[in-house]
Amino acid sequence: MSGHSKWATTKHRKAAQDAKRSAIFSKLTRNITVAAKEGGDPNPENNASLAAAVAKAKGYSLPKDKIDAAIKKAFGSGSDSAHYENVVYEGYGPAGVAVYVEALTDNRNRTAADVRSAFSHSGGNLGTTGSVAFQFERKGQITIEKSQSPDEEEFMLLVAEAGGDDYEDGDDEWVVITAPSELANVKNGLEASGIEIKGYELIMQPTTLAEVSVSDAKKVMRLIDKLEDLEDLQNVYHSMDITDEIAQALDD
Repeated sequence: MSGHSKWATTKHRKAAQDAKRSAIFSKLTRNITVAAKEGGDPNPENNASLAAAVAKAKGYSLPKDKIDAAIKKAFGSGSDSAHYENVVYEGYGPAGVAVYVEALTDNRNRTAADVRSAFSHSGGNLGTTGSVAFQFERKGQITIEKSQSPDEEEFMLLVAEAGGDDYEDGDDEWVVITAPSELANVKNGLEASGIEIKGYELIMQPTTLAEVSVSDAKKVMRLIDKLEDLEDLQNVYHSMDITDEIAQALDD
């Protein structure tokens, strides 16, 4: 276990989302509603997908009343009901950076048009199903506050004992990477060791990072920002390698 790998890319993406926290509340509530409905149970203790969605929402400080309302919406009727479907969009951004997008939508035509517009206006190209998916792999991700965890050596041993594949240094957080099927088991194992979990979810991790110039990196992030501003989109993943130089330039 290295303690270091692709967290820079995820970290920058999360920082951008944190900066527009209010704009993602609707995405989080929609995610909760779908997880509750697909799991068939409004109780997170009996619905693993819902538990993960709630944990993610709490990580962004979504108020409890909004969480409760989103769960109730999953089992409403008539105008109070919600009907969303999962849709994936794939394409390439500037400099050939692969982009993989997950959406929850109640109108496929609207969402497809919005995604296509974001790509075309940012120098990218929306592709067909499978055009970039092979450049990503599904992983489990668990975040833990460093202040709530033991020192790195002990933490590394606990991650290994719990069955984690690796962990990454996210400044004030540890990010544990797992096989997708082992996410819940690793989470439970860490909690049994006395470690408090901040959040956990399934992600798409790039298998190969694309090296780009600073100028191209700014173009790619303009596309990512346009996509993340769309209410229907839940997650936007990309293969761009955000080096320290590029991270500094993007922050500036």
